[in-house]
Amino acid sequence: MTQPATSLSSSPRALRARTRRVLFNRFMMLSAAGALAFAVATLCWVLGTLIARGGGALSWALLTELPNPPGIPGGGLAHAITGTLLLTGAALLLGVPTGIAAGIWLAEFGQGSRLAHTVRFLADVLMGVPSIVIGVFVYGLLVAPLGSFSALAGAVALALLMLPIVTRTTEEMLRAVPVTLREAALACGCPPWIMVLRVSVRAALPGILTGVLLAIARVGGETAPLLFTSLNTPYWSFDPLAPIGTLNVTLFNYAMSPYRDWQQLAWAAALCITLAVLALTIAARTLRRKRS
Repeated sequence: MTQPATSLSSSPRALRARTRRVLFNRFMMLSAAGALAFAVATLCWVLGTLIARGGGALSWALLTELPNPPGIPGGGLAHAITGTLLLTGAALLLGVPTGIAAGIWLAEFGQGSRLAHTVRFLADVLMGVPSIVIGVFVYGLLVAPLGSFSALAGAVALALLMLPIVTRTTEEMLRAVPVTLREAALACGCPPWIMVLRVSVRAALPGILTGVLLAIARVGGETAPLLFTSLNTPYWSFDPLAPIGTLNVTLFNYAMSPYRDWQQLAWAAALCITLAVLALTIAARTLRRKRS
């Protein structure tokens, strides 16, 4: 009974089919390895170029001094670094609590409702909206009525970019929490809101923090919405209703200038932004790995 199967498996047609599968498998493995090598080489090329062009401008003066007028060497980007931190912090205060609250409601209380489906759909749409559209929207919402560019408008624009990422990440992390944990807490007599805060949210906290870090990295390189909202200034600014300097817009302006000193500062700003985004991405992946 085994003789026909043996002869069939060793037939020329079966051997040709096996050869094709082996060749196709090797081709796909080589293609994947080539794509990986290309991606890594591109990343190393970008980082190497930024370090070679902007590494020479990294100094203590870059972090503590204001930019000098055109043609005068030296100076720094202290106002832009401070403004970026202030804008990002304000956006966190506006967008993260709202996004976490929305994600908790979607995962714990709004399951299956029509409103939950609508909110989830709008969050997905907002996640795919170009950032410049958000900038134009906030321009019409705050900048035009107030008659001035402001740090507040820039923080609102960045918060709107953070909101869908934090919302969807929080929902997915909470839905990954085992149902048995919720049932055990409710069986012990915990009210639903205590169960959510002390059991579900605590179990999903590393994943939620990962989403927050990814949201910060997402807005860390945005320039278009800031051009329509916070604009830029070469001076210190701590007024929420006045323009404020940021690394992104300063990089955009200095990169197009004809002055070599400003171009060098633009490369340094690009290097700072890249390193910050890289650090946030590594931190997010570390948290995700710890959670797993």
